[in-house]
Amino acid sequence: MADDKVEVLNVNHPGKSTRQDRRKYEAACKALLDGLPSEKPGLLQAEMVEAVRSRLPDDLFPGGATAGWWTKCVQLDQEARGTVVRYGKPVRWIKA
Repeated sequence: MADDKVEVLNVNHPGKSTRQDRRKYEAACKALLDGLPSEKPGLLQAEMVEAVRSRLPDDLFPGGATAGWWTKCVQLDQEARGTVVRYGKPVRWIKA
């Protein structure tokens, strides 16, 4: 069924996309957007992963399994869509 997948962009590869599990993507996206602040200083990568992990539903991500991969997947997609912004060194992220 086509509805079980979602098209995911990657800010590092403009014009290319992949298809990922819709339920996991939507859960990870909600977790990212709920956990990411709108103002600086934002979150470092490790902080962002932990913020997402703590908000993921256990039925889709038992014990936080694959939280790091899904955090990065959603972060790159949301950056490509302009919802998430990266800045600085070390790199931090905030909601746009």
